[in-house]
Amino acid sequence: MLKDHTRKYHELVGLMEKLGGEIPETMEAFDKLHKSSTKDGALTKKTKELIALGIAITVRCDGCIAFHVNDALKSGASTAEVVETIGVAVLMGGGPSVVYGCEALEAMHQFATLQNGA
Repeated sequence: MLKDHTRKYHELVGLMEKLGGEIPETMEAFDKLHKSSTKDGALTKKTKELIALGIAITVRCDGCIAFHVNDALKSGASTAEVVETIGVAVLMGGGPSVVYGCEALEAMHQFATLQNGA
């Protein structure tokens, strides 16, 4: 059975909000770190999100894959760019990254379908 990455994304948003209620300073700092780390600079936000996706695949983090696929697509990443990112993750992570690369590909299709209104 396929994972519902879009649902996972929304569930995690809610859980992170709850966690923020428990440890507000930590979560505010994490949010600030995320925003400052992914803003346009020498690398574009899109490129940084693709890098984060590649790392998410190699460390086998389902929630991270959902977040960074979503954010990469919202930042303008194309299907080809996401697929090439998966390929680099496979290079760096081997067989387990093939499995999580497949998860990322499915997540991309799910988020793209939502973004296209289908």
